[in-house]
Amino acid sequence: MANETALAKAGYSVLTASDGEEALRVARTKIPDLILLDMLLPKLGGPQVLHELRKDPLTASIPVIVLSSLPQVNEAKLIGEGATGYLEKSRLELGQRAELLILTVKQALDRVATN
Repeated sequence: MANETALAKAGYSVLTASDGEEALRVARTKIPDLILLDMLLPKLGGPQVLHELRKDPLTASIPVIVLSSLPQVNEAKLIGEGATGYLEKSRLELGQRAELLILTVKQALDRVATN
């Protein structure tokens, strides 16, 4: 919930999903500008959601920033699988570090806008 609040306060419109299956439905029907994807989701895990997003022509080009509790050693693997960026959850104590999330989102969206 803190991620949504921080992004909304920064002026972004936020859609949420409670599990991986819902995330895919929302992505395919709303076509968001960017997706923050938690790796630990019920029903369909984050890696499977990322894979499904990348193979679907409707969602293949949406930037995906992965949020994970796993150490950043997994970043290269996830980037290789189609993630645009990676944020370790422990770095996002959002009361103090919301600016890192906002900066990462802004940079990803700026990259898309210039391509």
